[in-house]
Amino acid sequence: MATYDYRCPNDGDVEVRFPLGEAPPTLPCPACGGAAGRVWSAPRLTRTPRALRTALDRAAASAETPQVVTRVPGRRPATPRASAHPAHSRLPRL
Repeated sequence: MATYDYRCPNDGDVEVRFPLGEAPPTLPCPACGGAAGRVWSAPRLTRTPRALRTALDRAAASAETPQVVTRVPGRRPATPRASAHPAHSRLPRL
């Protein structure tokens, strides 16, 4: 995937990702819907690992539109911790 720059006369620059060689000459501006023309520059190709790119995309998306919690998460029941040490078996239980 390559990142291409488009420029809207009203809203400025827009970055869009398309497969290499499939970028149209114009596209509708996401803000106003007007025609944004392609700015001819070298395409920026990503060479980051997929897991890192996914994490970065998720962080950027949550900064712009964070997910909203709809309910209070439930608490897990407390599980007793049992020690394997023999001396601990003589301690009083609570």
